[in-house]
This record gives sequence, C-alpha cells and structure tokens, in this order.
Amino acid sequence: MKIIEMTATFGCLDHAVLRPGEGFTLIMANNESGKSTWAAFLRAMLYGFPPRDRDKAGYLAEKNRYQPWSGAPMEGSLTLEWQGRRLTLRRGPKGTTAWGAFSAVWTATGENVEGLTAETCGETLLGVSREVFERTAFVEQGQMALTPSSHLEMRVAALATTGEEDVSFSQVERRLKDWLNRRKVNSRVGLIPQLEGELSQVEEAISQQGDLLRRSQEALQEKESLEQEKAALEARLQAHKAAGAARQAERRSQAQADFNAAQAQLTAAEAAVKALPDAEILRQAQGDLRYLNTLESNLKLAEKDIPQARQQAEQTRQDADSDPWFPGQDPAQAAAQAQSHRDQAEALGKKAPSPLLLFLLPLLATAAMTLYCYLTYSADVLTSAPWYAGVQLFAPPLFLLTGAAVLILLLRRRKKRAALAALLAQYNAQTPGEILDRSAAYGKKVAAAQEAARRLQSVEDQRDKLAAQKEELSDRLLRLVYPFAPEVTNLFGVSTALSRALQQEEGYHLAKARAEAAEKLLSALPAPESGGALPFSPAAAPEGDPALLSRELAAVTAHLSQASDESARLRGRLSSLGDPTELEARRDALTEQLALRRGEFDAISAALEGLKAADSLLRERFSPAVNEKAGIYLSALTGGKYDAVTLTRQFQALAKETGETAPHPDLALSGGAAQQLYLAVRLAMCDLALPGADPCPLLLDDTLDAFDDHRAKLALNCLLDLSKTRQVLLFTCHTREEKMLEGQPVTIIK
Repeated sequence: MKIIEMTATFGCLDHAVLRPGEGFTLIMANNESGKSTWAAFLRAMLYGFPPRDRDKAGYLAEKNRYQPWSGAPMEGSLTLEWQGRRLTLRRGPKGTTAWGAFSAVWTATGENVEGLTAETCGETLLGVSREVFERTAFVEQGQMALTPSSHLEMRVAALATTGEEDVSFSQVERRLKDWLNRRKVNSRVGLIPQLEGELSQVEEAISQQGDLLRRSQEALQEKESLEQEKAALEARLQAHKAAGAARQAERRSQAQADFNAAQAQLTAAEAAVKALPDAEILRQAQGDLRYLNTLESNLKLAEKDIPQARQQAEQTRQDADSDPWFPGQDPAQAAAQAQSHRDQAEALGKKAPSPLLLFLLPLLATAAMTLYCYLTYSADVLTSAPWYAGVQLFAPPLFLLTGAAVLILLLRRRKKRAALAALLAQYNAQTPGEILDRSAAYGKKVAAAQEAARRLQSVEDQRDKLAAQKEELSDRLLRLVYPFAPEVTNLFGVSTALSRALQQEEGYHLAKARAEAAEKLLSALPAPESGGALPFSPAAAPEGDPALLSRELAAVTAHLSQASDESARLRGRLSSLGDPTELEARRDALTEQLALRRGEFDAISAALEGLKAADSLLRERFSPAVNEKAGIYLSALTGGKYDAVTLTRQFQALAKETGETAPHPDLALSGGAAQQLYLAVRLAMCDLALPGADPCPLLLDDTLDAFDDHRAKLALNCLLDLSKTRQVLLFTCHTREEKMLEGQPVTIIK
C-alpha cells in the first residue's frame, strides 16, 4: 500500500495537502508546523479515534486535542494505492460527532469499496490492528520503545503457528489464572476456601446443637426458681406498701388542715390590701417623702443666699455707673471711644523732623549758585560786574522765605502738643496706651455687675423651682394616701400611712407564701387511690426493711430477666442452627462440592503449566527470527558495535555488544543507543509481522533526533534500502538529513 495524497483540516492544519513520493520521502518542517499532526491525521484516517479515549489530568483525548485551530469542522481525505487500485478515504463531522462521517470510494469510479467501514478500514487495508500498527510501522515522536500488547502477541503467535489471530498467550494465561483464582487465591479467598469454611461452620453447628440444648434446659429451670422467689418478695413489699399508705393518709389529712388555715389567713390579708396601691408605688412614695425633706433643706439654703447675692449685685452695679471716664456707656461703646481717642493721641504724638533743618535748603542753594557763577564768569563780564553779583541778588529773599516757613511749622507743632496734653488729661493718662487700660477696667466693672445680676437671678429661680417642687410633691403624696387614709392632712400623717400600708403588703405576701407552701405540701402527698386504702392491720406489722426487700426484689428481677434472655437466646441459637437432619445433609453436599472444586483446581494448574510450555515452544520458533532480524538491523544502525538483540515476553529489548557474551537492557544504554535498539526491533517486526506483496508504509516522526551524525547517516542508508520494498515517510525538523541524502532517490518536501 502507498500513500498518494493527504488533505487535512486537523489541529493546526487548515486544508493542508501532503503528497509523499513512492519510495523514501523526507518531510522537513520547523517545530509547531504540523509534522506530528500529519502523523496523527494518517492514523486517525485509517483507524479513527479510540472510542474510550477521554480527557484526564495532564492528557487531552485525541478527538479534542486535534480540533482545528481555525474553528472549521474537522475533516480530511486520504488517497491510497491498494492492491493495484487507487481508493479515497474521507472522514468528517456527522451531527454532533466530530469524526463520525466516513466514506471509502474507488478514486477512478467513485463507487463505494465494499466491506470497508469506519471501524474495519485500517485493519483491512494494512492487515493489522491499530495496536500492532502503533508498535511496528508507526513510530510516534518520543514513543520508540515497545509496550506489551495482546494484539501484537496474537500476530506473533499466528506467524509462528497456523495463522489464526484470535487468541494470545497472555489472554489465555490471564483466563486460566482467573479460573484458578476463582477456585483458590490463598487460604482465605476463592471457592475452595469458601467451601472449606462453610463445611467447618456446618460441622461446628452440629457439635454446638447438643451443648445448646443442655444449657437451654438449665436456664429454664433457673427461671422458674427465680419467678417463685420474686412472687414471695412482692407479697412482703405489698404489706409494707399498705402500712405506708395508712401513714401517708394521716399526713395528707394534717396537710389539708394546714392548707385550709393558710387560705383563711390569705383571704383576710387580701381584703386588707385590696384598696392599697402596688407595693412598688408605696416604696417609691416613701422615697419621695425622703426627697421632700431634702427639697425643704435646699429651699432654706436658697432663701439664705438671696440677700447676699442681691447686695453684691447692687454694689457692682454702682461701681460701674460711677466710672468717671465712661458713665452710662456699655463696654462696646466705651472700647470704641477709647480706641478712637488712643489713635488720635498717637497721631498727635508722632515726632516730625525739626523745622530748623529747612535752613539747610537756602544754604545749599546759595553754595550751588556761587559755584555756578564762579565757573561761568568771563572777562567781559568782569569789566561790567563782579562774578558774585547774582548771589547777592537772590540769597536774601531765599533766606527770608525759609524763615517764614520755619516759623509756621513751629506754631503748628506747638498746637499739636497742646491738643495731645488735653486729650491725655481727659483720661488722666500719661501715654495713649493708658486710654485703652481705662476702657478695659470699665469693661471688667460692667462684666462683674452683669455676673452678679445673673447669680442673683439664678438663686431666685432656684428658690422658686424648689418651692414649686415641694408644693407639687406634697400634693401628690396627700392624693396618694387619701384612698386608704382619708384622715391624713399633713406630711407626718403621710409617713405613718405609708409605713402601715407597707406592713399590710408584707403581711399579705407572707400569708400568700404560707398558703403556697401548704398547697405544695398537700400536692406532694399522693391522693388516696380510687379503690380505697390497702388493707392494713396495725397489729400485724410487716417484717423486714422495705429498702432491703426492694433491693432484693430488684436483684431477683434482674437475674430473672437475664435468665429469660439467656433462655430465649439459647432457643434462638438452636433455631438458627436449623434441623439436625438438614445439617447432616448439608455437610455431605459440601464435602462432595469441595472434592469437585479441588479436582478442577488441579486440572487448571496442569493446563496452565502446559500453556507455559506451549508458549515457550512458540517463542523458540518465532523469537530467534525476530532476534536475528533485529540484530542485523541494529548492527547496520550502530556500525557493527552491537550484533545481537533479545526481546523478552514483556517486549523489553536487550542488546549485546560485539565480542561480549552478556546483553545489556535498554535502561543501561544511552538515550540514542536505546532508540536505535527499538528502531531495529520495530523494523524487524515490520519485516516479519507486516510482510506481503503490498506492505504498509513506514512512518517515522522525528525518529533520528537522538542519533549522532554518523549513526543518523547509517539509519538513512538502512531506510533507503527498506524504501525499495515499502513506502517510507520520515518527518524531521533538522536540515542534516537533506544534506546526507544528496544524490539519493529521495522525495524531499519542505
């Protein structure tokens, strides 16, 4: 079989097309470009997705892993050459199933290929199951090693014997071991141990029946003896109960009399307090009465403080009214006036430069004019007038004007000093600041007068308030006691009435408590029984202590209960063991079944030993061929370093180095050598398990990644030889393979 063309919308592939050559095809692509996806697509086109494949932790099912990244439906087609004709496979979505639609048609005619279904497609075209294909001709990236497979085992057995592939050694061995384990796994599990245990139980039950029957009779006799003893004790206790009932009736009669007397006292006390307010109100009234005395004391103190407060208010008012500087003014007006006069005084008292300094002006002007005339003097002017003639003309008037101005300023300065002195004298002050001090002192006098007036008003208000409270509280107390003491007219009578009322309340509550206690005592005593008192004769007093008799009766009752339970338990055990005749029959049947199962166990053990011998014989026929073929391939792949391969029953490969005697397991080899070992085994399996005139293609995904350049070259030569008989597809992400294959008959796709 050869692959002609693949078209895929699958994973990262979107309507991508791949056309490999007939022999060796090298597909080169970078990482994440879809090499492994193409390999998975080919397997999915041939075999579909595993039906039980599910997502789990760290793993995505294939049908979910390869959903198209573009969001388009998952679909694809595969054109093959099979048995000399071309056919086309198509898969795609069907309803909600992503890979449910399938068709297989002959490419030339479009007719359906009979017998080719979605389930049987891969096995029909390649001649092997999916498990065999994945362990031989399909090499996934990083999946070079072989794992045990019953399908591959059946394929090997078919090649070694008759060609039938419906059974494998591991399946038959597992079935025989299951049968063997069903009969006997160990001393506790299996049909044989179960039968042995059941037979032992039956024999034990037969031996127990005699013992249980004897013990049951003994328990019945003990029960009858205890019942007689119990009846005698109950009769003696009944006599004590009758005597106690008589005494109880006498105590109840006395309790009834006490209760009646207490009820009479309660009725009288209740009539006495019927018109009284609640006790809490009476106690609150006594508190109000005590508070009334406190109010009277506070009222006397307030009236005593009023004359002193009135005198102080009058004195401070007179001090404020007699102020010599601000009479009749309020503090704000006085402060405003003082501030205004203080500002005037400061303005009048400011010092100005001496007016005599003005004489400097004419002096400076005369000097300047003299200097100017001297510097500008000429000869012709000298013949007519002296050079200082100008100075003589202007200097006198200038000095006269300056003197007049100085005189005016001196007169104004004297007037301001007189006004300042008059203003300070008005307040008897030496400085302008003392004017504000006079205003501040006046403000303090007014504030003191106002505070004294407020205190007087407060004392008078307090007195009036206390007087009103006294009057209101007195009226309220008199109104409270009037219903039960109308003769009371003063507070002393109120106090007496309240005390008498509280005593009556306490007497009522005491009578009520006595009545309740008598009622409780009467209720605690049991009433006479409806059938009358038990017959009791004082001359025939019962013997024994009732408490001791009760304890003896309790002990006998407990023993009787235990004896009854033991008798019932023994009868139950006898009943549960069954009829002795049936037990004997059951023992005989179990003995017969046990002999049968032991015979089956021996037969299955012999069959298992025979199966192992047959498997060894088959492996002797097939394993040498696999090992020999794999050794040839491994020698070619390693340049002759290893020349022999051994494959165990668990499909673990071992390699023997040339010249040595002991083989090395795959775990003892380097990563690259281990991959070369399993590649040799897979190629040998392909030759032996997948032969035929139309062999299936060999697909390798980044298989040579761990090979060094030398062994990669050897592997490529080996694959070239293999491509002469079957199609080979090698995916790689490197460029060295292309260089190594230069000049060879290879199809290279980039």
